[in-house]
Amino acid sequence: MSDKKSIFKNVRVIVFILAILASIVVIHPGYNSAEGATTNLNYGLDLEGGSWLQIKLQGALAQVDADPGMIVSQMVEPVIGAPIQVTDNNLEVDGVSSSDRSLTFTTSVPVSASQLELLDLGSVSVDRLNQETTQVTLTTSKESLIQAYLSKAFDAEVLPISTEDGIVYEIRTEATEEELSALMDKVGGTILKNEDGTSTYKEGVSTDTRDLTRDILNDKLNSLGLKDIPVRTVGEDYILIDFAGIDLATAKDIAEKPGKFEIRIQTTGNETQHVLYGDSIVSVGIPTFHDNQWHTPFTLKEDGARALQKVAIETGATDSPEDHYLNMYLDENKIYGAPLSYSAASRLKETPIYSWEASTGTDDAAKTEASMLQIHLRAGALPVNVVLVGSGHVDATLGSQFKTEAVIAGLISLIAVAAVVFRRYRRPEILVPMVGTSISEVIMILGVAAAIGWQLDLAAIAGIIAAIGTGIDHLVIITDEVLYEGKLPPTKVFVSRIGKAFAIIFGAAATTIIAMSPLVVMGFGSLKGFAITTIIGVFIGVVVARPVYGVVIKELLEAKGNGTSEGEGLAE
Repeated sequence: MSDKKSIFKNVRVIVFILAILASIVVIHPGYNSAEGATTNLNYGLDLEGGSWLQIKLQGALAQVDADPGMIVSQMVEPVIGAPIQVTDNNLEVDGVSSSDRSLTFTTSVPVSASQLELLDLGSVSVDRLNQETTQVTLTTSKESLIQAYLSKAFDAEVLPISTEDGIVYEIRTEATEEELSALMDKVGGTILKNEDGTSTYKEGVSTDTRDLTRDILNDKLNSLGLKDIPVRTVGEDYILIDFAGIDLATAKDIAEKPGKFEIRIQTTGNETQHVLYGDSIVSVGIPTFHDNQWHTPFTLKEDGARALQKVAIETGATDSPEDHYLNMYLDENKIYGAPLSYSAASRLKETPIYSWEASTGTDDAAKTEASMLQIHLRAGALPVNVVLVGSGHVDATLGSQFKTEAVIAGLISLIAVAAVVFRRYRRPEILVPMVGTSISEVIMILGVAAAIGWQLDLAAIAGIIAAIGTGIDHLVIITDEVLYEGKLPPTKVFVSRIGKAFAIIFGAAATTIIAMSPLVVMGFGSLKGFAITTIIGVFIGVVVARPVYGVVIKELLEAKGNGTSEGEGLAE
């Protein structure tokens, strides 16, 4: 018989005990008179009660074409109050590099570069040829002109997206096909057709924009210090938000509340001075890599650009930019800080700058920071207009009832499994460690959920129950191999059989994880919670709990003294 204390010297057993204790600490079960039983676990809407909102993203996608000269005329003439004459246009000429593409026009009135830069048509160069003629050269592209024209017409952000079929323009607001067609007619353009003759117009937004909107909402809502608020996509154009424990009116107020974004400039020491708020940002571009740096581009309104120029000059940032960092804050938390570049500082002495780029570095961490900065910069406003299309409330009493019923369902499952196991083996020394292993797996699953802030809903509870069932199957395999022919084999044979059992278990676990993985990646609503919980349960069981069961069952059978009896067999 083995030394009874030897089991506690086993590394697997030590890791198992530490995992259980750590899980209990993380879950932190307690009780107070005001709230009753308390833990660090987060419960979902169907267990906690609360509210849900479903919002639709408004937008349109289409391939369009237009006359660049007519676009410039439509946008410039109302600003300068005089007609223009296009004299040179090589935007669609083959063999001209993108950096050399330009459009030149003349007009009879004086024009300033800053006046035209507000139209965001491209780089502007102005020459006064004589007292009656001003020549303006735009270094730009046809895509940039169409983007600027549609953006101004719809008073919304327009994003050109490169695809295998050409440039698709994403209009990030509600835009009907009739409205878009009428606008293109004004500039000699049209909505293009697909190869089968159907229109390229499509209501909705791109997958990237949908996911960006979800990430911004997630960043904004979960920065408010509330419980973890799951924000998930439903289809291509809808987002569903669960507010566990929050009433419907408060949920709507939270969802509509913009994040407070602010840029401040360092004055002396750690003191800073306000420059502008998020409402001065017109648009935020996609992070790009150039000049061996990751950059997040954004554009300021005229009041924001002039405010930045004024404060930069007053604080001396234009003379010594390295001493005056521009710091960005979201809800009073600093998210970025860097000095002005010397070229920007020099230019600010002469004119306001509307288009900016925040550089973050060269490596993958810098790429991640640039993407997060894009989300933070947009926290004041979502990239697309949204409309509330559905809402609801789950009563807290009903949520509490669901929670109780879920616990009862779990206990019934465990009792039923224990009854089946006892009927099969009729040995307490097998039943107790088997049920104890299942309970320990549940504790560790809940510990992981509490540690990562995962919300437990009915789907997650179902995942835990599924993990219990899978675990019992694996424990039966181990037990049958250990008691092959009804007796505990010699040590060498035992090692061989336990190895065979775990080969089967690892294969079954791998199959389960592979089968559940698509649900995690694709994110099919609550099914994602079921899949994640099941995977966590299977992983914990295979790596931590089930190897310990193999050790414990051997020790208990040896200690019982009848595990190796020649005449003893399995009960029918």
